Amino acid sequence: MNYELRSMNNEQSTISYANRLSSPICQPIITFIMQNEPNFRKSQMNVNNVLTTDYEKKTLGERRKNEPKTNPNEPNLSRRSRIKANFKPYHAKMGHNELKCVDRLGQLTLNLKNQKGSVLIMKKLWVNAVPYNKEIAISALESGAQALVLTDGDSGKVRQFGKIKTVEKNGDIKPGVDVEFIDIAGKADEDKAAAVQPEKIVVLKMLDWTIIPIENLLARRRKNIMVQVQTSQQAKLMAEILEKGVDGVVLNTTDINEIKKTAEIIHGITEKVALVTATITATKQLGMGDRSCLDTCTQMTVGQGILVGNTAAGFFLVHSESIENPYVASRPFRVNAGAVHAYTLVVGGKTKYLADLKAGDEVLLVDFQGSSETAYLGRNKIEKRPMILVEAEAQGELISLVLQNAETIRLVSPRGGAISITSLKPGDKVLGHIEKAGRHFGMQVDETLIEK
Repeated sequence: MNYELRSMNNEQSTISYANRLSSPICQPIITFIMQNEPNFRKSQMNVNNVLTTDYEKKTLGERRKNEPKTNPNEPNLSRRSRIKANFKPYHAKMGHNELKCVDRLGQLTLNLKNQKGSVLIMKKLWVNAVPYNKEIAISALESGAQALVLTDGDSGKVRQFGKIKTVEKNGDIKPGVDVEFIDIAGKADEDKAAAVQPEKIVVLKMLDWTIIPIENLLARRRKNIMVQVQTSQQAKLMAEILEKGVDGVVLNTTDINEIKKTAEIIHGITEKVALVTATITATKQLGMGDRSCLDTCTQMTVGQGILVGNTAAGFFLVHSESIENPYVASRPFRVNAGAVHAYTLVVGGKTKYLADLKAGDEVLLVDFQGSSETAYLGRNKIEKRPMILVEAEAQGELISLVLQNAETIRLVSPRGGAISITSLKPGDKVLGHIEKAGRHFGMQVDETLIEK
C-alpha cells in the first residue's frame, strides 16, 4: 500500500486542512503513521480533532500485516492531539509499505494504492518462428498465441494471413526496448535479469533447465517474466511454478501439434475467483430502465456467467442464458447482465461499467467453482426493460444489483444451478464475490468508500 501526503508550505495554511484529517478516511492512516514513527524533520504541521475511536478496528496490524518489528511507543491521541511533523519531500519505507510525502500545490491529500487483491491476469503464449516457418506462424495464430518471435524484418510475412503481434526490431514488441532476452547459466545472469526495468518483459532461457533461478526471479521481480520452453509439459510446469507461475512462455518447436497442446494448457490456466455464498434479503420491483445484454464470442455452460454488482464491493454471479425454456431458445453466448450503471469484474482486477462495454472488449467468465476465462464481447445490447432490485448479504457485506425483471434472468446457486430472479425469496442462497477495496477509474484502491 502506498501513501502519498501532500501538504502546504506554511503552518498557518496547513491548519486550515486539519478538519480533513479528522475524517474517517484519514483517521486510520494517521494512527498507522504514528506507530511506525517515520523521521520527518523541522517544520511543523498542526492537526486538531483527531478521532481514534475506530483504531482497534482499522489498524493494519490487527490483520497481522505489516506489524512493526520493533516495540514502538503506543500513540496517545486524544480528541485534541497536536501532531508535529515536517512534510518536506520525503520517502520512508515501512516493511512492505511505503510512505511518500510530497510538498506540492499547497494542499493536503491522501493517495492510497493497494498492491494486493483479486488481480486476474491471463498467461501469455509466444511462439518462436526463427527461422521463418509459415506453417508454425499459421498454427500459432490459429491457436490463439499472443505474439510471434521473428527474424528482423519478417513481420510483413505474417501480416499477409492474419493479425498477431510480432517480436522483432520493427515489430510491435521490440527487443531491447519492450523485452529483454537473457540466457540464465548462473547467479550473475539471474542478477542481470532481476535488474531489468520492471515495466520490461524478461524472457529467460534456462541453459541447464533449473527451477531455482526462476523461483528466485519470481520473488525478486514478481511480474513480466516469461520462460522459453520446448514442450507443453515444460510450459505447464512454468505456468504453475510457486502456484503463481510465470507470466507466460515462449515455445520453441517445429511441431504444430505441440503448439496446439501448449495453447490449450496456457489458455486453460486461469486464476481462481474467490466466490462466497450470499443470502437473499430482499427483492423490489422497479419501473423501466436501461439494461445491458452482453453477447460474447464464447458458448457458456450451466453454472457459468459474469460477475456484476451495483457497487464495486459486491457482485452476483449472473447466469448465462444457457438454460432451455419453453418461451425462447437458449443463447449460451449471452448474459443479460443488469442495469447500465452496474460494474462487472474484468481481467486484470479492474471493473468496467456495463454501459462502457463494446464489441472486442474482454469480459471475464466465471463458473460456480471460481474458474475463470477470458471471452470477447460481440455486442452490448442496451434496451429499456422493466427492472427489479435484488439484495443479499455475504460475510457481513451487502451485495445488490438491478436486473431486468424476467424469468429468464438467473443467478447461480452454490451447487452450480440456475435460479430465476423472479422466484427469489429471502433466505435463498446464491453465489457472489466480495471486494474489500474501493475503485478509482476501475482500479482497486484501499480507501474508505461508501456506496449505497
